[in-house]
Amino acid sequence: MDFDLSADQMALRDAARDLLTDRCSPDRVRAAGGFDADLWSAMVEQGWTGIAVAESAGGVGLGTVEAAVLLEQAGAHVAPVPLAQQLVALASLADTEWGPTLLSGESVAAVARSSLTRHDDGTVSGRPEPVIYGARARVLVAPAGDELVAVDLTGVERRAEPAMDLTRELAWIDLDRVPATVVGGADAVAAHLDRGAVYHSAEMLGGAEQVMRLAVDYAKERQQFGRPIGSFQAVKHRCADMLVDVEGMRSAVYHAAWALGADDPDARVAAATAKVWCSDAAVRVAESALQVHGGIGFTWESDVHLHLKRAQLDSVAFGDARHHRARLGAMLAARLESGGSVLG
Repeated sequence: MDFDLSADQMALRDAARDLLTDRCSPDRVRAAGGFDADLWSAMVEQGWTGIAVAESAGGVGLGTVEAAVLLEQAGAHVAPVPLAQQLVALASLADTEWGPTLLSGESVAAVARSSLTRHDDGTVSGRPEPVIYGARARVLVAPAGDELVAVDLTGVERRAEPAMDLTRELAWIDLDRVPATVVGGADAVAAHLDRGAVYHSAEMLGGAEQVMRLAVDYAKERQQFGRPIGSFQAVKHRCADMLVDVEGMRSAVYHAAWALGADDPDARVAAATAKVWCSDAAVRVAESALQVHGGIGFTWESDVHLHLKRAQLDSVAFGDARHHRARLGAMLAARLESGGSVLG
């Protein structure tokens, strides 16, 4: 069995890396103020928003693994755009009236994990956890009990929330009996939650690998007592631990992305596993990179803090590690009670 990316997927990865290296330097990320319109237009022009949307709906017609490839690169460059949110939303809205404007990037989508309250008159109420790009979004996709709904946010009160991660926008959305369109049932809710978990994990993978590279490069160059600090055992061990974390993240993310795309029976278990591992490991890797950099790692001029803050926000988006451990435990317990095996 081949666990590597295909030649086409590697070409997609390389093209994405080239585009982001050219258009998403750390200086541009800092200057973007949370949203880079030019970068967003370039991504849309390359078809990134429609990567996992069927060709019949105007998309590229690839899948969740290719989406993870793009998100890994977006995470590596802390891209100030709502790519993950758009991809999660389009999985449910591609065939609706929202599809064309989301594919074209004209409209931005917000997505949430927490459930809204659905009323008998077809409206919803609630206040999801702070939503990434919630103030800019024109539509919100979120669960409402056992239904997945899309909410037109035109005229809805939204309040920007200052966040440590300045590379993305964050907002509160207050919904009080706002009309909502049902776009799926319980299966759609489960798929929405799994997709959100996996796509944010893919972003964390890219960020963790990049901040690890920054730390390793610094350890090779920084001299102490006449030697590169990377020659000291304590620094070697920390860098080795970072690599173990990153490769574990890679295995978990791409298995989960494949499982979602293949409708594998273990897809929900794989999604929860990926989010458990990545939520903890991404922060751990970024914190280790900061330690390797020493005092300079705490400064604004260093790029380490960009990745640490992004990891901290992604780690709680669509459920933190504790949430997904509980979810994973419940799924496996139910499997055992029905006479199945934990291994599927």
